[in-house]
Amino acid sequence: MDLVVAPTRAGLLVADPSGSGERTLPWADAGAWVREREAGPEAVRWVWPDTASVYPRLLAAGVRLARCHDLRLCHAILSLATADPWPAPSWLTTAAEPAAPNLLDDLTPDNSPSLSEVSTELDRQVAALSGSPGAGRLRLLLAAESAGALIAAEMHADGLPWDRVRHDEILTAELGPRPPLGMRPERLEALAMQIRELLHSPSLNPDSQATLLKALRNAGLDVASTAKWELSGIGHPVIEPLLEYKRLARLLSANGWAWLDTWVTPGDGRSGRFRTDYVPGGVVTGRWATSGGGALQIPKAIRAAVVADPGWALVVADAAQVEPRALAGMAGDEALATAGRDGDLYAGLVASGVVDTRDRAKVGMLSALYGGTSGEAGAILPRLRRAYPRATGLVDHAAGVGERGGTVRTWLGRTSPPLGPAWHAVQGRAGENDAITTDERRARSQARDRGRFTRNFVVQGTAAEWALCWMAETRRRLRDLPSPDSASSPGGAASPDGAASPDGSPHLVFFLHDEIVVHTPLELAPVVEQIVIAAAEVAGRLLFGEFPITFPLHVTTVASYDQADK
Repeated sequence: MDLVVAPTRAGLLVADPSGSGERTLPWADAGAWVREREAGPEAVRWVWPDTASVYPRLLAAGVRLARCHDLRLCHAILSLATADPWPAPSWLTTAAEPAAPNLLDDLTPDNSPSLSEVSTELDRQVAALSGSPGAGRLRLLLAAESAGALIAAEMHADGLPWDRVRHDEILTAELGPRPPLGMRPERLEALAMQIRELLHSPSLNPDSQATLLKALRNAGLDVASTAKWELSGIGHPVIEPLLEYKRLARLLSANGWAWLDTWVTPGDGRSGRFRTDYVPGGVVTGRWATSGGGALQIPKAIRAAVVADPGWALVVADAAQVEPRALAGMAGDEALATAGRDGDLYAGLVASGVVDTRDRAKVGMLSALYGGTSGEAGAILPRLRRAYPRATGLVDHAAGVGERGGTVRTWLGRTSPPLGPAWHAVQGRAGENDAITTDERRARSQARDRGRFTRNFVVQGTAAEWALCWMAETRRRLRDLPSPDSASSPGGAASPDGAASPDGSPHLVFFLHDEIVVHTPLELAPVVEQIVIAAAEVAGRLLFGEFPITFPLHVTTVASYDQADK
């Protein structure tokens, strides 16, 4: 059963039980109303303009939902996937920022939709879906995208468990004690002084790329940038301290004390919570992004600060080589699927005799996915094309479509954005009678770039779809576990710092493209491990049916995130 609701500044807009119109429930009362219907005898799918504008308020009231249909995310998919797109209503294009504390401040009577408007948009989406090619797959994509929106809001609300004291200890060990505001940590300052001495530049600021590059050139170093790959091969005494300075400066800027103060909310004692704002579908391929905090790139240097609550554990599950496996499934390439059946797909390429080393297998496969043809990749690709013609043919075709200015689709139907007039203008100019060599070269380069994008779009997007289904199935199975006694769980149902989950049950706390982390009571860790493994298998069947492709996982239960790397 679909229940249509909409957020307003005053509360949640719902249908009047008398059937005579609609009414607004104050946010203080909305949670109880939603909980009652969620617990009713009929399964509910909540239909609303934007998950990020409604669900955080319900989560704050202790309400967790099974399903929703996010009209904003689904419209973005359908508007590209259908032959007859329609413009998004203004109340969809002015959605609130995810999980912002003032997430309803932008809603006014002018852009707060009525239930009739929300229902009309849903009807349009249902009609567009039924009339689109591959409606079954596209329906699965919309469901997975909407489930991802629920998961993103829940992971923000629960937060990733974070030991603030351990984080400070890591920074102190690397950088020295926390300095006064505006000052460098002592380790960085010592390296800066060493760099100045070695470059004979007493006033040099190593944080200024322009002045640092000038100082390096004045010292006789012929460099075009200060990038690590360019500096590493130079035999000069300044290189070692400079590279170490750059490493520590990156740690300080990306995850230093300012980051800790901003993004990790305090809890009881050492424990806090890292709460980032995930953006489902934030990349055109369907991959997630974040609007702050850098959750999609937690460096190994600080993973030791991600620590489970006392009596709890982290179940970390990392999927291996998702993109080439997704490619095998899309193409129906049984030979490539067989190469990955025993776990390591790259080792499988070696065992099949296609290449002689695992490193070369990885280079070749990544070149096929991303369009690299130079150097070693150029020698390996012909072997891959002979061994796996269906898989390589699929990405080669996608590249050709992109080079000609067309659009491509992922396995479930996410469509690449169309090209604008500027792209077509460059291609058209190259075909004119008075075109010069520069015009033709620019058009060819532009076409190749587009081909590389569409080549990877179909594979990266399909891998993202598998990951969404994996997370959604993991979440469903975790929800089906018997609820523990919240009184015995850390924080309990009313925990203000988000310790554990509202009822003390296992819950997703982190997602990174092909890796998830579940925070779980220690005694349930073996069950959770089996859940994430089974969910990966289900996700593979949802996308590719009975095609014999596997998505093996490395699953481990740890007390802190860094232990999963060992």
